[in-house]
Amino acid sequence: MLLLHHLENSRSQRIAWALEVLKLEYEVKVYQRTSGNTAPESLKRVHPLGHAPVLQDEELTIAESGAILEFLADEYDTSNQLRPVDKIALRKYRYWLHFAEGSFMPLLVMMLVFRKIPTQPMPFFVKPIAKSLCNKVIDSFIMPRLEDVLALVEKHLQANEWFAGEARSAADMQMSFPLLAMRSVSAMDQYPSIERWLQTIRKDSDYQRAVERVGEFKAF
Repeated sequence: MLLLHHLENSRSQRIAWALEVLKLEYEVKVYQRTSGNTAPESLKRVHPLGHAPVLQDEELTIAESGAILEFLADEYDTSNQLRPVDKIALRKYRYWLHFAEGSFMPLLVMMLVFRKIPTQPMPFFVKPIAKSLCNKVIDSFIMPRLEDVLALVEKHLQANEWFAGEARSAADMQMSFPLLAMRSVSAMDQYPSIERWLQTIRKDSDYQRAVERVGEFKAF
């Protein structure tokens, strides 16, 4: 039995989606975030960094979403539902599998950090200054780069139904989290192909079953 360690409102939805696609039996162990919105100490007993998702397969423990998806493709994907075999599709799959955490998520995490700084306890006379500085970083540095990222994704999805081309793959699962996170904080009307893709995945029966098990990302 596979065991998915899931931190509430986190990236684990990607892995549950893959497990549902492969029709594998798995259990979900849910961890609640602390008052500081961090992982509890109990999750650090599974992985030293307290990160989720983590997948356990008997004695094997695997962390990092991309590594987990690759493991599932290697060990359980007998019909190439997660990883394509066509050379061009495989190239696209690999690019977007790494793009999600390499180019997209760091910017979203930066935005989260700079949005939270002004909400932290500080002298009242400092708060307006902190808010102004954080807004400047977001507006002048983070958002322009996120707009470039979204423009690139939009252009790709204009020409491709899925991230690897014509068929759903683990690249879509990996990209789902940053796009859902972005959608939670910003309207995507100017990105109709991204909106189309988001609507498509939400209609996917395997995705719906994954959401029933671990929930969908709610707010960034």
